[in-house]
Amino acid sequence: MARQDPVDPLPSTPLQGVYRHYKGHLYEVIDVVRHSEELAPYVLYRCLDEKGAALDNTLWVRPHSMWSEPIVHLGETVLRFTPVNS
Repeated sequence: MARQDPVDPLPSTPLQGVYRHYKGHLYEVIDVVRHSEELAPYVLYRCLDEKGAALDNTLWVRPHSMWSEPIVHLGETVLRFTPVNS
């Protein structure tokens, strides 16, 4: 049965594509999704190897707020994930 009460729209970012974690690993964003109970947005992604190929078929989710937040790394404020230009 479909939800009858309104929910906020999902964030439009991050866009689908490849991102680099501040520690150097690559990840592919599949989409932004919604948790069925808490309705919070999550980023659906997979881990990639250094050549950009999927490591396996495992999909992961991370809270949208964590994906998009700036963090302090080695005394510098950086984004947790940054898009990789292809």
